[in-house]
Amino acid sequence: MEGSLKELAGYRLERAREMLSVAECNLDIGQYKTSLNRSYYAVFHAMCSVNALKSFDSSKHAG
Repeated sequence: MEGSLKELAGYRLERAREMLSVAECNLDIGQYKTSLNRSYYAVFHAMCSVNALKSFDSSKHAG
């Protein structure tokens, strides 16, 4: 596997972890809608990470 794909996947996974961390903080302080939004993006970035490893990319969420 190309190193650049692994780096891209790693970057996207780190973004997913950041979003999850923020979601947990928002949940703790009762910001439920913001927590839900950050949770969505955590899953989105995690899936983008997996897709990068499979050499698949999409510019849209529906992709």
